[in-house]
Amino acid sequence: MDKGAFLCSWSGGKDSCYAFMQAVRLQYTPKVLLSVLNEEGNISRSHGIPANILQAQSNALGIPIQLISSSWDSYEKNFTNALQKLKKEYDLEYAVFGDIDLQAHRDWEEKVCNNAGLKAILPIWQQQRKALVLEMLHNNVETIIVSCNEIMGEKFLGQALTPALIDELEFMGIDACGENGEFHTLVLNCPLFNKRINIEIVKTIQHQQYWFCDLRLLN
Repeated sequence: MDKGAFLCSWSGGKDSCYAFMQAVRLQYTPKVLLSVLNEEGNISRSHGIPANILQAQSNALGIPIQLISSSWDSYEKNFTNALQKLKKEYDLEYAVFGDIDLQAHRDWEEKVCNNAGLKAILPIWQQQRKALVLEMLHNNVETIIVSCNEIMGEKFLGQALTPALIDELEFMGIDACGENGEFHTLVLNCPLFNKRINIEIVKTIQHQQYWFCDLRLLN
């Protein structure tokens, strides 16, 4: 039974992708993705993923994507405005988010949804982090690390998440899901994609205390 239409707050990474998959499994209907880019509108705000790769993910899902540009200062206002616009355009009832257990994030998401007349859904909320990431891999979410902190270092960029890599990260004191912001990922394939995303890493870049991939979409 269809439970209603949703927007997915889309980072391009594993958590938002798996939240999307779980919402579909729970019989909510996906209508549109929403991603926030930097002020220049060329890469995503936190993960550093180019707009054309986010668009390729959207095409692979068969769902449109709304890309908005924002500074951190005006993020809440711009995000709320986008929610209100998309609610009308797609007759939405819900917004899906991929947060796991950071209460401050959930509070913010519920606030902006309430202000836009939507209900926030967090399908992977309060699941045990390591079990959750292993479940993602078991369910054929193919994902690589595209940004990480200095503790992990540049060598982890471009590496595919695997059970062995998760064990290695945990041995270093890194959270298995990267939920504390230690690393961010890019989903290359999942069961809901109609084709795999192919990318190459042009170079790696250090910005403040983080390493990022300069990514290029391949045909």
